[in-house]
Amino acid sequence: MIEFKGKITEGGKIVIPPEYQPALEAHVGDEVIIRVADKERDVKQAIKYAQEIVRRYIPEDISLADELIAERRLEAQD
Repeated sequence: MIEFKGKITEGGKIVIPPEYQPALEAHVGDEVIIRVADKERDVKQAIKYAQEIVRRYIPEDISLADELIAERRLEAQD
C-alpha cells in the first residue's frame, strides 16, 4: 500500500506529489480511485500506533517532550 499526503487546489484538483507518481505509475490524464476514510479515527489510530512504536524504545517514565523542551532551553541560553 502506498500512502501519501496530497493537496486539494482551486477547482477541486488533487495534487499527487511528484515523488509518488512513479510508484503509482500515474501520468497526466490518468484516472485514480480515491478512498475517503473517517479522518478523525484514522488520525487517532495513527497517533496511537506511533506512540506504541516509540514506547518499545522509550520507557514510560521518560517524557520526550520534557527532554526536548529542556534541550531547547539550553540552546536558547547560548
